[in-house]
Parts: sequence; structure tokens; C-alpha cells
Amino acid sequence: MYIEIDEPTEKISKHAVKVWRTSNTIGHTLALLIIAILILCTKKFDWYEWIGIVLYVLGGFLMLSSVYSIVIEPIYLLKTWRYKIDQQFIQLKHGKWQEVHTLIPMEKVEYVRTEQGPLMKRYQLYNIEIGTTTSSHVIPAIPAMKAKDLKFQIATWAKLQDQDFNEGEKGA
Repeated sequence: MYIEIDEPTEKISKHAVKVWRTSNTIGHTLALLIIAILILCTKKFDWYEWIGIVLYVLGGFLMLSSVYSIVIEPIYLLKTWRYKIDQQFIQLKHGKWQEVHTLIPMEKVEYVRTEQGPLMKRYQLYNIEIGTTTSSHVIPAIPAMKAKDLKFQIATWAKLQDQDFNEGEKGA
């Protein structure tokens, strides 16, 4: 009754670590800068003492968070992200402690698009977004040529599945 589906084996680009580290560093630096400015304001404008304490605690948590999201998380994501695309399914798999394995039937795909921000452009990477009726899914950090090929391949296979489905309805 069940069909045999192989585990996804395709990996994302190794440059993803650099992109994620740079992006996370920028975000955490801005947040720390805002907290530092607020701490200076507490001293200059003589705000309540508890506000300063709360800001120092937030700054400490943000420092711990930055160590995780800049040093550990990008390597972890790179090691756990896998995908596989064939004529029947798109498979996405990531996570080690909380493993997420998504299986998208090709006939449910409504759109596919590529995204590239300034950091990803520097390393010639794209995110591939696959949309269905109820949700969208992203395959991160795919090299430029491979991303364009996959986008065309998914669009072609999704259209073929759609045509097969419509022909089946007409015959009934």
C-alpha cells in the first residue's frame, strides 16, 4: 500500500554558513547597539534603576544568543539541511533534535520562485521558495546555476502533473 520514498541527499551550499554568520552578526550588533544607547539614556536622564537592570539582563541574554546564532547555528543548519526533487515529490529535511521532514507532492505546487538578497548575491546563492495552496517552503542557499535549473525543473514537473490531473478529469 505504501510507496517507497528515498531519503533526501542533496546538500545546500557551504557558503551558506558565511551568509548566515554575516546576517546574524549584523542583526545582533544592531540590537546590542540599541541596548547600549538605552543604557546610556538611563544614566543620562536618571531613569528608574530597574530599567537599567532589565537592560543589562537583556544585553547578557543577547550576548549569549549571539554566540549561538553566529558560531553554532549556521554549522548546525548546514549539516542537517537536505532536499530532493523528483517528478513526484519535493522533499525537505532539516533538524537533528527536532527533525522536520516535509514531503510536497508535485501536483500541489502552485508557484516556484528564487530570492537573492545582497549577502547571497555576493556568494552567488539563491533561496528557492515553493508555494502550495496552504503554505510556502524554502530551500536555502542553492548555487545560482543549480537554483535556476531547479526552478525550471520544478515548474515543468508541476505543470506536467497539473495537465495529467486535468486530462484525467475530462475523461471521467
